[in-house]
Amino acid sequence: MPAWEEYKAQAKSRGALAMELFMVRSKPAGDMELVKATLPDHLAYQKGLQDAGSLFLAGPVSDETGDQMNAEGMIIYRAADMDAAKALADGDPMHANGARTYEMRKWMINEGCLNVTVNLAGQSVDFS
Repeated sequence: MPAWEEYKAQAKSRGALAMELFMVRSKPAGDMELVKATLPDHLAYQKGLQDAGSLFLAGPVSDETGDQMNAEGMIIYRAADMDAAKALADGDPMHANGARTYEMRKWMINEGCLNVTVNLAGQSVDFS
């Protein structure tokens, strides 16, 4: 496989978006009471990142069956580079206090579709 930057250049040359984001898989470190206690601060932190434009998407993920919550989450950051994204992840109260651990990867978005409907009269937004 080519180096990341080489592949990114190839993707761009093919006309792909090649938008680079940073994907975090956040997993409980073991103390579920600490995870629960940290949740309000975690959500406030996420809201701050969202307002600052650094948070692209975030939310919980299920277990392998799709039937159970397991306190894992996926977070997608917008950042200048891996170090900046790591600083965002390290600043998350869940990670800072040891309630969760995380793995980070670069994520290159090449294709897909986002649909947004803004209903002006109804003052609503639908995202699919």
